[in-house]
Amino acid sequence: QVQLVESGGGLVQAGGSLRLSCAASGRTFSTYAMGWFRQAPGKEREFVAVINWSGGSNTYYADSVKGRFTISTDNAKNSVYLQMISLRSEDTAVYYCAASTRFLWPATMNQYDYWGQGTQVTVSS
Repeated sequence: QVQLVESGGGLVQAGGSLRLSCAASGRTFSTYAMGWFRQAPGKEREFVAVINWSGGSNTYYADSVKGRFTISTDNAKNSVYLQMISLRSEDTAVYYCAASTRFLWPATMNQYDYWGQGTQVTVSS
């Protein structure tokens, strides 16, 4: 089992920045990749970014956030982060951290095995 706890969400004005954190515990050694998803009201949960658990430059982003969001890890702290800049109203959503023990580059929900409870990000225009 892997437990994930997100933090760092909040209310920010358009153009502002936020940094989300996800703390992992439990059998983290079994994790291949960590990802972020988001779900806006009335919409399906969508992929945002993924990083190999080894970190480094092995990342992949949704086109909608490329160049604005950066995913990173701190393996010593068993944590993954999502730095968000130039936020837009359409970035408003609940953001979820997820862990995959089966895929190196998971980009769909069914490729992930564990999920956090989510953290709300609201961007005011």
